Amino acid sequence: MASPLVECVPNFSEGRNQQTIDALRAALTGVAGVRLLDVQSDAAHHRSVFTLVAPPAAAAEAAFRAVAVARERIDLTKHSGEHPRMGAIDVVPFIPVRDVTMDDCVALARQLAERVGRELEIPVYLYARAAARPERERLPDVRKGEFEGLRERIGSDAAADPDFGPRRIHPTAGATAIGARPFLVAYNIYLASPDVAIAKEIAKKIRTSSGGLPAVQASGFDVGGRAQVSMNLLDIDVTSPAVVFTAVRDLAAARGIAIVRSEIVGLIPERGILGAGTDFLLLPDAADHLLEAKIRAAEGPTLDGWLEELAGANPVPGGGSAAALAGALAGALVAMVARLTIGRKAYAAVDEQARAILGEADVLRGELRRLVDDDAAAYTRVSTAYKVPKDDPARGAAIDTALLGAAVTPLDVARRATRLGELAREIGAIGNKNARSDAKVAEELARTAVIGAVENVRVNVVSMSDQKAGAGVLQEAEKLHS
Repeated sequence: MASPLVECVPNFSEGRNQQTIDALRAALTGVAGVRLLDVQSDAAHHRSVFTLVAPPAAAAEAAFRAVAVARERIDLTKHSGEHPRMGAIDVVPFIPVRDVTMDDCVALARQLAERVGRELEIPVYLYARAAARPERERLPDVRKGEFEGLRERIGSDAAADPDFGPRRIHPTAGATAIGARPFLVAYNIYLASPDVAIAKEIAKKIRTSSGGLPAVQASGFDVGGRAQVSMNLLDIDVTSPAVVFTAVRDLAAARGIAIVRSEIVGLIPERGILGAGTDFLLLPDAADHLLEAKIRAAEGPTLDGWLEELAGANPVPGGGSAAALAGALAGALVAMVARLTIGRKAYAAVDEQARAILGEADVLRGELRRLVDDDAAAYTRVSTAYKVPKDDPARGAAIDTALLGAAVTPLDVARRATRLGELAREIGAIGNKNARSDAKVAEELARTAVIGAVENVRVNVVSMSDQKAGAGVLQEAEKLHS
């Protein structure tokens, strides 16, 4: 089973200094389990938005490390940009993605806020679903007055007291908002006009606080000499990008102005874009006809997804599947070394031999990849057999049959991995000398696959009530291991 996953979208008040942006990236990705999905930096807004997914604890640790880097590298007394800001790391939201509730994200936000306030001495305000006060649910209300205004109020106005951290602004890093929320989409629309007043007027018409569309925050900015209607869509299932675009287009057209383009800052759930296409094409079942979605479903989980499953509490996939994967990796490396040898003048004398190795390695690699899944399926059959009622006379035979099948699969792994070990040594001796280390890694992976597979054969045969039925399988496995 895949592990719990949250999305974290920290916003930094830095969009121009690439060294600082790189340092923030390194801080976030330096935590095991973090996968950085997107980075968008904007010089005009002087802001960078990072989007990552990770298990909850890893996401919080990554965010904390990034706050520490931002505190050291970003000085708000020297910062100016189009986007409102109150902190070097301005906002850190947590969003539930998989097997995580909103309450879990609220608890995560509060834990991080307490740590940031205590260890980094930055005042922290809880916002959105994590807000401790109703007047702090909306981020614009929390950030009102920005860094300069908050610097004057905090410590003297009780309404500005932070939820965590000191009752004083950090002199260069300001303050930070940390919270939990649903998916938010940062969406901008550019008008064919330099008149920011028109963008601000349109923004006022569509934002929720002015009686416009629900779940929409909006303002107008000058970005590169063009008027921009900048929005946060707080819930795309309430107000979609398509609805917002139509409203802005119509309001702009009424003023004789066209839309040049729109943009997403960060990421958007697929349904946000699919919904626009569905509405425009009047095609309500569009999602059922997407080629890429069908391909993803057919291909199964990515390597990262599979590793998350392997690391989970479910025993499937387990050691047998991992052994098969080690064998498949060995096959891939043998094939790589062979391909680096074939067709090169320096290795013309062994070209035919290398081609033969390549053909066999590719076949074995494919078979071992299949055995990764077969081993998991075999274990599932064993689990099913053990669930047969104990008073069922067929239970013992069902368990033994399933266990024998679960032993045969890793034996197949051991057979193929043994052969790959031989091929690895062969291509290592004759192949491209610059890839000999790769051949050696292949050999060691193949050896590991054999050891792991044989151990799985032993475990399953020993568990059989009639071990004689599995004696032949075990004997062959032990022979391969010797």
